[in-house]
Amino acid sequence: MKTKTQEGIGFFQKYLTVWVAVCIVLGIAIGQLFPAVPQVLSRFEYAHVSVPMAVLIWLMIYPMMLKVDFESVKNVGKHPKGLVVTCVSNWLIKPFTMFGIAWVFFFLVFRAFISEELAGEYLAGAVLLGAAPCTAMVFVWSYLSKGNATYTLVQVAVNDLIILVAFVPIVAFLLGVGGVTVPYDTLLLSVTLFVVIPLLAGVVTRWIVVRLKGREYYDNVFVHKFDGITIVGLLLTLIILFSFQGETILSNPFHIALIAIPLIIQTFLIFALTYRWAKAWGLPYDVAAPAGMIGASNFFELAVAVAISLFGMQSGAVLATVVGVLVEVPVMLTLVKIAKKDMPK
Repeated sequence: MKTKTQEGIGFFQKYLTVWVAVCIVLGIAIGQLFPAVPQVLSRFEYAHVSVPMAVLIWLMIYPMMLKVDFESVKNVGKHPKGLVVTCVSNWLIKPFTMFGIAWVFFFLVFRAFISEELAGEYLAGAVLLGAAPCTAMVFVWSYLSKGNATYTLVQVAVNDLIILVAFVPIVAFLLGVGGVTVPYDTLLLSVTLFVVIPLLAGVVTRWIVVRLKGREYYDNVFVHKFDGITIVGLLLTLIILFSFQGETILSNPFHIALIAIPLIIQTFLIFALTYRWAKAWGLPYDVAAPAGMIGASNFFELAVAVAISLFGMQSGAVLATVVGVLVEVPVMLTLVKIAKKDMPK
C-alpha cells in the first residue's frame, strides 16, 4: 500500500512557489489596505515571540515531527558512510558555506543595492536556513529521485537529534562572526518552542497511536490527517508575514531576486559536494541521492520561526527565510532531475 509520500509530490507542494507568490501579493495588500491587522497582531507577544505566529508555526512543524521515526536509528549501522556524509555535510560544511556565499553577495557583490543594515539581516536569514537541514520534504525528494527509503528515515531521525544540540551554537557563532547581535536566551527559547516541544509531542503521539491502532494505520492513515493543517498553517503564516513586510518589499521589490541568488547557488553547491563525495566513497546511488537532497533542502519552517523570534516580523532576516520557501521547490525538482540522470539503468 503506497503512502501519500510514496505517490510523489502533491499538488500543493509541486506549486509551492506559486502559492508563496500569491501569499506575497495578498499579504502586502492586507498590510496596505488594512494596516490595523498587523498592528493588532503585533500586540500579542510573549518573550519576543509572536503568539499568533507561534500557533501557526506549530501547526506546520508538529505534523512534520509525526513523520520522524526514531526507531529507525537502530538501522544506523547499515549505511555508516552515508550518515557520515550527511552529518558532515549538514553540520560542518553547509552552515559555513551558506554564511560565506551570503556574506560575499550581500556585503560585496550587491553592496550598491543593499544597505549594510539590511545586508546583516539578510545574512542572518541565510544562516538560519543553512543551519536547519530538511526534515519533511526530503522524504518527497528522496522518493522522486528513487532514493533508499530506509536510509532517508535514518538520516532524518539522526539530523533531528543533532539539531537539538548543534543548531543554537552554530547559529550564534556564525551570526556573531557576521556582526549580528543575537539574544542567546531568545534563540534557545525558539528552539525549545519550535523543535523540542513539537518533537516530543510527535514522539508521544506516534507511541500512543501505534500502540492503539498499529504501525500501518499510523504511517498510511493517521499522519496524513494533518497534511491539510500544515498547508493552512503555512499559507496563513506567509500572508501574515507579508502584511508586515509590505513597505520593505514595495520599496525594494528586486531584493527578493537578490536574496534568491546566493540561496540558489548554495543549494546547487551543497548538493554537488555531498552527492559527489558519496559517489566517490563508493556509496550506491540510492544512498548518495537522498544524502545530497537533505543537505540541499532546508527546514525553512524552523528558520522562519526563529527569524521571527530573534528579529521580528518586519525584519530582513524573515524576508530572507521566506525567499528560501519561494525557491525551494523549483530548485529541488531541478536537482532531482539532475540526480536521476546519474541513476543506474
